[in-house]
Amino acid sequence: MAKKSMIQREIKRTKLINKYQIKRTEIKNLLNSTNNFNEIIKLQKLLQKIPRNSMSCRHRNRCWMTGRSRGFYRDFGISRHVLREMSHECLLPGVKKASW
Repeated sequence: MAKKSMIQREIKRTKLINKYQIKRTEIKNLLNSTNNFNEIIKLQKLLQKIPRNSMSCRHRNRCWMTGRSRGFYRDFGISRHVLREMSHECLLPGVKKASW
């Protein structure tokens, strides 16, 4: 089980990403389209004023049950430990233990 502070931090980051996504893309499009040096510096300053946690690369996938960040399966949204337990209990449709 992950610390509750880490889970809450990740929730806060997702809210910030959703809030500033449009503004960030607009500024980046303006940066790519301009050639004037002074305008580029002004746009870079605007980008720097946006919070760092609003960048999508800072987002970390976490298991919705345990909050574990490693061993994450995107298809199910859970970590490998929970995936194994749920598949043994037949809670995941179409998933069965391999045997050969």
